[in-house]
Amino acid sequence: MVLPFPTPGAPYLGNPGYPSVSEALIAEMKSADFAGVVLAGGWMPDKLRRDAKVKSLIAEMNEQKKLIAAICHGGWMAVSAGVYAGVRVTGSPGIKDDLVNAGALYEDAAVVVDRHFVSSRRPDDLPAFMKASLTVLG
Repeated sequence: MVLPFPTPGAPYLGNPGYPSVSEALIAEMKSADFAGVVLAGGWMPDKLRRDAKVKSLIAEMNEQKKLIAAICHGGWMAVSAGVYAGVRVTGSPGIKDDLVNAGALYEDAAVVVDRHFVSSRRPDDLPAFMKASLTVLG
């Protein structure tokens, strides 16, 4: 499945109307070009988790032990990529059942770090999330 995202340089509106500019196409990305990935929250993860390329990038980064940082609903993408089995995580309470059903070990905490995985629940957790992500990146 290829998602109809803007071409590089094209503007689009995020939630709630925050403007962003696409810098690259997911279909052209290579895991070797990145130190890790941040799986952002909101509702877009429900669409991105359906893209085979997104799932393969996450799975490759997991195999390479690169940072996989998910906040809020971002954990949906890690679930669909099949990388959360046996991993201690947190996430939006709304996806707790999805995380647990994927084999993750759910904790209700501002941030959870398990090896190269970092996860947080919501925007209020961003300071702890970013500090932990930067620590994992080294």
